[in-house]
Amino acid sequence: MPPALHALAIASLAAGLLCAAWIALDVRRRPPQMWIMALVWPLSALFGSLAVLALYLGAGRAPRAADQHQHHHHGQHPDHHPHHGHNQGPPALLAVAKGALHCGSGCTLGDILAETLAFLFPAVAVAFGWHWLFADRIFAVWVLDFILAFGFGVAFQYFAIAPMRNLGLREGLKQAMKADALSLTAWQVGMYGFMAIAHFWLFPVVIGSPLGTDSPEFWFMMQIAMACGFVTALPVNSWLIRRGIKEAM
Repeated sequence: MPPALHALAIASLAAGLLCAAWIALDVRRRPPQMWIMALVWPLSALFGSLAVLALYLGAGRAPRAADQHQHHHHGQHPDHHPHHGHNQGPPALLAVAKGALHCGSGCTLGDILAETLAFLFPAVAVAFGWHWLFADRIFAVWVLDFILAFGFGVAFQYFAIAPMRNLGLREGLKQAMKADALSLTAWQVGMYGFMAIAHFWLFPVVIGSPLGTDSPEFWFMMQIAMACGFVTALPVNSWLIRRGIKEAM
């Protein structure tokens, strides 16, 4: 493995972990009104690193708990941050970006768990098709990736939609599936597409080294793949928000 690539991978992973840790601590002091965003922001920072941190500071950071209490006491809504301006909500592109990250955080959690489980317990990959359905392990892991990502994505979406629309469990889950199915699929298309390039061409052909799950380079590629998923999910999230299927964050 080229030393420069190895160093870059470690630096990128460290930056993502540090940004995620900082946001995780910050949301404890500044809890968002929509509590699920306290998970969305740090999970997104694992791959988005400084870009997600900047977006969080500029558009997602809530006032301190004491300030929220004071605003509430004076009849002000805690979601109305000064940077939103005149209580008109975030710009359209910002709402779309936050909606895509909301979906992507569930994908991130699902993908990390799937890859880790398949690495620690190879029988998991076999159960999802390795050897008996797929010649390459990566396809079996992608099946598990999608299942877990979809499950987490729907759960995350439920805790956004149900409180906003005052929905019960059954209807809330139904609406969450409608809102997340297309968004998650679009995200996974971008993610799988880049990982396929890295797995089948970039590392074995160009670099001349296999891309193993236990290497920093693999998780660095996953960071880039998640960023690709974010890009492919943007137009779908824009359409979902315009149609009222998905709530603007």
